[in-house]
Amino acid sequence: MKLALKVTPNARKNECLGWEDNPLAGRVLKLRIAAPPVEGKANKEIISYLSKLLGIPKSSLEFFRGETGRLKIVEIPDTAGKTLEHLEFPK
Repeated sequence: MKLALKVTPNARKNECLGWEDNPLAGRVLKLRIAAPPVEGKANKEIISYLSKLLGIPKSSLEFFRGETGRLKIVEIPDTAGKTLEHLEFPK
């Protein structure tokens, strides 16, 4: 399953802000990531954070597209899609 993300690096902490409609990518999950977008640090942190958030191993996550931009598409296991439906986001 492909998961579209809109990522803001250099945040104070890692957090998931919920869903947003994006004209380029459709429905995207908004993330703030504490790591800087330098030398792949933010991408590594995205994989680590999604792994914890979805309760799946890091090795089951893979970038499909957008490794150098804010809009990213990550390949996740189909079973993790059910976890996404039950996530609660800050108000």
